[in-house]
Amino acid sequence: MNRTQLIRQIQEKRSFLCVGLDTDTNKIPKHLQSMPDAVFQFNKAIIDATKDFCVSYKINTAFYEAQGLKGWEAMEKTLHYIPESHFTIADAKRGDIGNTSAQYAKTFFETLPFDAVTVAPYMGEDSVRPFLEYENKMAIVLGLTSNKGAKDFELQKIGNQYLYEKVLETVASWGSPNNLMFVVGATQASELTNIRKIIPEHFLLVPGVGAQGGSLREVSEYGLNSDSGLLVNVSRAILYAGKDENFGKEASEIAGQYQVEMSSYLPKY
Repeated sequence: MNRTQLIRQIQEKRSFLCVGLDTDTNKIPKHLQSMPDAVFQFNKAIIDATKDFCVSYKINTAFYEAQGLKGWEAMEKTLHYIPESHFTIADAKRGDIGNTSAQYAKTFFETLPFDAVTVAPYMGEDSVRPFLEYENKMAIVLGLTSNKGAKDFELQKIGNQYLYEKVLETVASWGSPNNLMFVVGATQASELTNIRKIIPEHFLLVPGVGAQGGSLREVSEYGLNSDSGLLVNVSRAILYAGKDENFGKEASEIAGQYQVEMSSYLPKY
């Protein structure tokens, strides 16, 4: 799925919701935990329950990699179960020297055909470039994150700029809004006005709404652009809304609530 198709889905569904499939085997309903394919069965039910309200799914690969081969198989099955109408993200935070990044890009764009993958920019352009060379794929580069450690580097000044500002400005010059997105944490909503001055057209992947306390209203007020330009990720608040056999229904209700609120912030197309 390319940027134009993603925008069309947002306009049609009046939603910019991304559901995070950060599936923790210790948190899924007990009646599923004994099943041989528990993670996939849980993900399948969540996808069925939420697909009408969201436009994207983000798979946090760490939760799958930790399970070894079984986890990789569950991730692959989950990816192929997601409807083609939805934008798929591998939240893998890769980034290394060029030839290694080329293999990471092949992993998440070919072997596992995601639409996008999250990338760490610390090692510079040659570590990001391989992800930008795929047509109709997107690199989602870490910009300003929600964690407490953001102050250690991202919010340090280099001359008159914060480091995160330098990252956004520099990385944006390596590609275009068609193949680059940026991660901006929802708890950093106060910085979104400034961020939009640096990258007015790029999509932002915004985690941190819901269980982490970010405000959807503030993110929407300061982060939306004419194409929407936002994918707001919600994971735990949807995944674990229910703890028994009705977990799918409860996940659907929460996703629906987010969609209704998002619709109220979007312009009439």
